[in-house]
Amino acid sequence: MTGTDGSQKIAEALAIIRALGLPRGQQNERSALTLLALVDLRPGGSWADLRRPLLVISPRGSKPEIGSIMGFGAEHYGREYAPNSRETFRRYTMHQFVAAGIALYNPDRPGRPVNSPQTCYQISPAVFALAQTWGRRLGIHPWPTTGGNGKRWRPAMRGNGRCGWFRRGWRKAQ
Repeated sequence: MTGTDGSQKIAEALAIIRALGLPRGQQNERSALTLLALVDLRPGGSWADLRRPLLVISPRGSKPEIGSIMGFGAEHYGREYAPNSRETFRRYTMHQFVAAGIALYNPDRPGRPVNSPQTCYQISPAVFALAQTWGRRLGIHPWPTTGGNGKRWRPAMRGNGRCGWFRRGWRKAQ
């Protein structure tokens, strides 16, 4: 689907990525589609009704019951990527999502070899909870960007892995 509704969800996911303070290299449609796949948000869906599926990057070599990030973008948003784009997704999106604490790497089997075709990802519980709050503040930007004193605030991870508001951007879970 490439209609306005799909474009709107991509724009919202991109706004979340910016609000989380990810670098410009991750502020693109590929990362937005990845975030949408990680929370299983389809064009007509609501941010309040998200899921946490296990996903591989491309369907080749994966278990049939595990979905793929690239397949999700093609099926639900009409964004097709060449099969050789898998490495671009892994290196320029998922690696940064894992480092920032947005996604979990092999949560079902942490000891899985790095080069396994069954390597999978899942949205972290804290970012999942945070994403569910998108759009709940009277139809305006759902997360405050400035405090009463004019200083910029954004959602971030605390050291204990729980969400909170911090003045200095994203903090990775310990």
